[in-house]
Amino acid sequence: MADRLPDDVEPFFRRVGPDRLVSPLILSVPHAGRSYGEALLADARLPESQLMLLEDRLVDRLIWRAVANGATALIAETPRALIDLNRDEQDMDPLAVAPPHPETPFQPSPRARSGLGLVPTRLSGIGAIWRGRLRGAEVQRRITAVHRPYHAALAALLAEAKRQFGIAILLDCHSMPPRYGSGRAGLVLGDRHGTSADSAFRDAALGVLNASGHKVALNQPYAGGHITAMHGRPENGVHAVQIEIDRSLYLDAALVEAGEGFDAVSHLIAAVAEALVETALGAHLLAAE
Repeated sequence: MADRLPDDVEPFFRRVGPDRLVSPLILSVPHAGRSYGEALLADARLPESQLMLLEDRLVDRLIWRAVANGATALIAETPRALIDLNRDEQDMDPLAVAPPHPETPFQPSPRARSGLGLVPTRLSGIGAIWRGRLRGAEVQRRITAVHRPYHAALAALLAEAKRQFGIAILLDCHSMPPRYGSGRAGLVLGDRHGTSADSAFRDAALGVLNASGHKVALNQPYAGGHITAMHGRPENGVHAVQIEIDRSLYLDAALVEAGEGFDAVSHLIAAVAEALVETALGAHLLAAE
């Protein structure tokens, strides 16, 4: 494995939206990065077309209407294959990393042991992603150069929103593989089972999603990951919810390019964003009275 971060994948993430916040809503898009770089592809056993299966494909483009309406977004440029920003930095299978390991010990979840940890190592039905075990020093470099700065930037935006508006709301945007079959939800909202956001935000978002005509689920099978757990602090006026969107709702049949439903889903995200902002500002006004 290459003992270096790819030097052709910078910047690692970008902020989009107004120079100065005009809304308490911050969007996070951690899994839509497509800048693989030659070094990463050289280390992979799988071609880019299969590494793309890890992506939340084109979600960074789906949010454009919400940004045009005033939201600020933090968007990862690096692909999830390089490092998963929605995983704790300790959530890694130690058996996938060659010693010496980073100083902070790994504490893998069941998902990490199955290959979907901090650095993904396996794809279901396909097999190992990398040609060999990851170097501990390389994992640490990715944590230091990409993971921590992303979360620091996200925390800074939320703190800025809280200072300016008295409240902040994070909408963490994801997509999920098609879930075929009757009764399966095409839209899943997660609030960490009520721990990452006040119920008013859950209800506002669910109201918009239910009105879309798609089947909607709450916290099943996705309740929210590391981003909502780390940044959602409703007791401090910082609320975080996650949205998962079935890729077949907005991509083409190959799940690669924008499909017929792309525009409708973009409108839907903007409507969810608007409902969250209205709820946030209303909650702040009530608290200030």
